[in-house]
Amino acid sequence: MEHLATLDEISGKSFDYVIIGGGTAGLTLAARLSEDPTISVVVLEAGPANLNDPLIMKTSQFGVHFGREEYDWGQTTTPQKHANGTIFPWPRGRMLGGSSAINFLSWIKPPKQDMDDIERLGNPGWNWESYQKYVQRAERFVHVSVSGELKPGLTPDGPKSPANAAVLVSKPTSLENFETKVYQTLGNLGIPDAPAPFSTKLEGDTAGTYACNHTFDPVSQTRSYAATAYYLPHSARKNLCVLVSATAIKIQSKVEDGIVLATAVEFIFDGKTHVVRASKEVILSAGALKSPQLLELSGIGRRDILEPLGIPVLIELPGVGENLQEHVVVGVSWEMKAGLPDLTLDILRDSEQLAQQLKAYERKERSLFSSAISGFTFQPLTTYSPRAQELYDALASRINDKQKQLPPGLREQYEIQLEQLRNGAPAFELISFPGLLGYQGQPEIGKKYISMISGANHLFSRGTAHIESTDPLASAALDPHYFEEDFDLLSLVEMTKFVRRIVHVKPYTDIVDEVPKEVTPGPDIQTDEQLADWIKRSLRSTFHTAGTLSMLPREKSGVVDPTLKVYGTKNIRVVDLSILPLHVAAHTLSTVYSIAEHAADIIKTSSPRA
Repeated sequence: MEHLATLDEISGKSFDYVIIGGGTAGLTLAARLSEDPTISVVVLEAGPANLNDPLIMKTSQFGVHFGREEYDWGQTTTPQKHANGTIFPWPRGRMLGGSSAINFLSWIKPPKQDMDDIERLGNPGWNWESYQKYVQRAERFVHVSVSGELKPGLTPDGPKSPANAAVLVSKPTSLENFETKVYQTLGNLGIPDAPAPFSTKLEGDTAGTYACNHTFDPVSQTRSYAATAYYLPHSARKNLCVLVSATAIKIQSKVEDGIVLATAVEFIFDGKTHVVRASKEVILSAGALKSPQLLELSGIGRRDILEPLGIPVLIELPGVGENLQEHVVVGVSWEMKAGLPDLTLDILRDSEQLAQQLKAYERKERSLFSSAISGFTFQPLTTYSPRAQELYDALASRINDKQKQLPPGLREQYEIQLEQLRNGAPAFELISFPGLLGYQGQPEIGKKYISMISGANHLFSRGTAHIESTDPLASAALDPHYFEEDFDLLSLVEMTKFVRRIVHVKPYTDIVDEVPKEVTPGPDIQTDEQLADWIKRSLRSTFHTAGTLSMLPREKSGVVDPTLKVYGTKNIRVVDLSILPLHVAAHTLSTVYSIAEHAADIIKTSSPRA
């Protein structure tokens, strides 16, 4: 049973470590730091607990949380100048466990080169080797029997896990008929199977098609996420306190010998402001959208942002809230041929089918509520488009023309990204989705749909996340600058054209009508210009925001050093995805856990036991 803290246990008290944010990274870090019984840790989580919630624990309820206040912070972007002024939703988990409680459970490791490039940017010790070391501390592989046709990544074997690994990770136990045909079709189009993207021996080779692992307990058939993996097993520890519905609003600090020393954190609970003191460190784990806001409210950031709001500038760090990077996707959907036995998410809109699936789940039989999205492909753009080289050359020319206007450090990032493109990095993603994408309209009752999602993981557009007022409860202005760099849009146009070819290739032809019924974007949209306009309207984030407090040298717009300490401070660290200076071509769940496990070691080493 959980032992959540009360206000009286926190307000006015002192703890060694105050962690702001009880999400994926925050709970991981809290569990590891509190392994030492002489160390006291408090976690302030702004959202509710939402523990043992069926809408969280049962899988395949993708997107049902989005826009619902009890699960989602409901943030949105600013109107996007280069996307027809569209305002896009930006869901973020509002509960213990954060977005690990509402994500799509994908346990995908990044390419080796992506992690090594982080070290190249000036961060010794942050590379593929360290990523593997720490992600293996997080993942507890659950071996299960496998039915259906085996594919790479869908085998009974898995890596050995350390005894204290926390996150339950398993392979899908079966594949739907249409998923197998998708794999075969992609193979017929020249896309190879990935060799074994989860093997510790293959050094991060993720290129190809595979069925991915999930953060799923196949025994209980429930989600494994930060709250169940890192909090609940340790919630009875006397030295670990977690207070929910506690919104951090400011880090209190003083200046000693020119260095900022954090002393306490102000937070709002039940409408009133309280303070909790930190004797060792304050750690920001509020995510890439919230952590920069808290630094700015505390006087750390860009002078041109803080001074107009009357906030005294304690530390001028121009990189705070800058370098925002995101993954984006668009999807093509078709009606599935009638009469096929495949399970798709569309059938859950039929009350009778929903009841049948729930009964099957309760009997621990094959059910949509015990499955997740499995089919992933990562390839270079050259696989999808004959125009790839032309687009690369035009991109390089534009970057060269504007290099004098680029912020410090961004030119180096762009050089690495261009190098990756030319070297065939698997930065462009396909996802096989079992249903009509929710944001594209309502499926007709009685029909099934299949979709193929295209994703771009190394965008060249860079966004910002900055406060616009001193109101700590107001959202920051979140501006990803979608399609400010034309390459990001043109690459998605090319990928969408490739996806449309898939439906005409065997054996994909077995699962759609002889004349495929394309629902989105629809047969009226054909030219590149029409596709570009549709993408601007239909684009979605994959909620993998990174980079807003980048781990870079200070002179290159860095905010934290390789020990994750904020420049100019003695005891403020950042432990979440905002530290990534360059995004990775993978869904980011495993990367966040790895960052938190790595951070725990750094903090323990820098603050040894007395």
